[in-house]
Amino acid sequence: MRFEKNIGTKDRLIRLTFGVVLLACAWWANSWLMLAFALFCFYEALASWCVFYQWIGKNSCAINSDKRNP
Repeated sequence: MRFEKNIGTKDRLIRLTFGVVLLACAWWANSWLMLAFALFCFYEALASWCVFYQWIGKNSCAINSDKRNP
């Protein structure tokens, strides 16, 4: 399985924001489950890769013209 970037900048910012909110909620509620989801959101935002997008074949990254025309 190849881990190619499949999350664009807009999606990364949304996931990063959601991760910060989940992290704050995890701290406030003392929830390990919310902390795990927050860390997963941070991973997706930093790695620019989403397992769900990989499964369904979606890609929200900008198209690189160098890759289209070899």
